[in-house]
Amino acid sequence: MKISIAIPDSALKDESTHLDKSRKASLIARACAIFKIDTIYLYEESGGSEADRFLLSLILRYLETPQYLRKALFPKIDELKYAGILHPLQIPHHSLLANPKYLKVGDIREGVVLHHKGKKFLDIGTFDPILYFGKEHEKKRVTIQIKTLVPTITVKEISENEIKQYWGYKVKERSNLLKLLTEWKGDILMTSRKGKNATQKHLEYYAGSDKPILLAFGGPDRGLYDILGQRIND
Repeated sequence: MKISIAIPDSALKDESTHLDKSRKASLIARACAIFKIDTIYLYEESGGSEADRFLLSLILRYLETPQYLRKALFPKIDELKYAGILHPLQIPHHSLLANPKYLKVGDIREGVVLHHKGKKFLDIGTFDPILYFGKEHEKKRVTIQIKTLVPTITVKEISENEIKQYWGYKVKERSNLLKLLTEWKGDILMTSRKGKNATQKHLEYYAGSDKPILLAFGGPDRGLYDILGQRIND
């Protein structure tokens, strides 16, 4: 069962300082990792701002990225000045060891493509980058599986569908919530103070369903009824 969430870009609106906004974004990332959220959809809402949307998206992506890839993928910018105090996420690709002697054939890791002297390499969080023969460009993040260790380390790229364990969330931005709901291929759960309490029967139904689930949230001062209006009943 894959669960995704939709949150507005106004989610940080109730925090007044950059530090508090960063902390709230960190809490959202932590909750998503704990509950194994597949995708975080960040939708535009009239109460949101471009600055908050950028900050929230940036911190969510930054925290999901393995520590050993962050320097290559994220520049030193003011929006990340509080990154050092944010809670780390307990997801598998964050606990990988750097020493290549602990690698095993079949291990899955995240990597980033690097260019050096006309060749492409892949930094997979070990001491030395390895040669990369794939089609991705510089600073592109890829998921790989170890094929061989001797005489050299070789890898193959894999898709998320080939990974059985939870491997982190993705962050995607959408222009509005209604468009996302209309295009969603699966079950949708709407959160609201005006909603009904979920019963055990409801939970058992969704837990046993093969359809992806989208859990939609409103903002700090505008719930889904305010955001969608009459269209919430369509």
